[in-house]
Amino acid sequence: MKYRRLGKSGLQVSELSFGAWVTFAQQISEATAEKLMTIAYDSGVNFFDNAEAYASGKAEIVMGKILKRRGWGRDTFLVSSKVFWGGDLPNQEGLSRKHVIEACHAALRRLRVDYLDLYFCHRPDPNTPIEETVRAMSDLVAQGKVLYWGTSEWSAKEITEAHGIARELRLVPPTMEQPQYNMFHRDRVEEEFAPLYDTVGLGLTIWSPLASGLLTGKYNDGDPGGTRISLKNYAWLREQFETAEARKRLSKVKKLAKIAKDLGATLPRLGLAWCLKNLQVSSVITGASKPKQVKENMKAGELVDKLDDEVMKKIAGILR
Repeated sequence: MKYRRLGKSGLQVSELSFGAWVTFAQQISEATAEKLMTIAYDSGVNFFDNAEAYASGKAEIVMGKILKRRGWGRDTFLVSSKVFWGGDLPNQEGLSRKHVIEACHAALRRLRVDYLDLYFCHRPDPNTPIEETVRAMSDLVAQGKVLYWGTSEWSAKEITEAHGIARELRLVPPTMEQPQYNMFHRDRVEEEFAPLYDTVGLGLTIWSPLASGLLTGKYNDGDPGGTRISLKNYAWLREQFETAEARKRLSKVKKLAKIAKDLGATLPRLGLAWCLKNLQVSSVITGASKPKQVKENMKAGELVDKLDDEVMKKIAGILR
């Protein structure tokens, strides 16, 4: 496992990390979740990603139990939470000072830790002034309950505004952003955020590197069953797989599979390695429901050096 700095901070994050989205408390048992986290940790993963919205907090409860049982040294792992969707009542969602602070306390209880290494604003909140959110996050850092805070799926304009407010008021600015990034979802990371890597030192912990499973090749012949698009609460994801654009992307996936085969690798490894090729990416958040998937994903770093200019041009030609 290799490690990268989180933006311009001094924090070292494993280039491959492990997240709880969809799987924990929904698709897999707690025993399986523990096996997956243990394989990842033993492979060098030091960052485990979570959020209050994942299985309505149950994913954090599962992860917290596992962290407690495994007894890993607190200085050997990073754990995150994200705040926005905490419930259905008015003050149970969004980025108001009240919800940001209360959600942090709830996450600490569920994850059974004294502080969050990373705390993300899961989405921008048009109903809350950015200054209010920046002040709340900065206060949590000052209190030692959060070490680094950031955003997820915020625009470059919103991130820049948050930094400007923090500088003006001498508060702690956001350190990282968690955007979707994969071969089919590139513009924000490669174009919109480009000025921010140097100006504000933005670090990226990217999600959905395999395009919700599309880049694994398992959907090439339709839904095999037992996947995330089969889950009751993810009908919106299934709908994305039934569009004309999805069918077009599936034809590209089949061509990408040939490149992976020529490199002596699997399609998932190619998809993850392609993300790692971008040095602005601090960590690629992986997910899995089976031990063999984690073991396979952890080999992605070995493929990066094989993605030379010629291979990258072939991939770009397919994606065009």
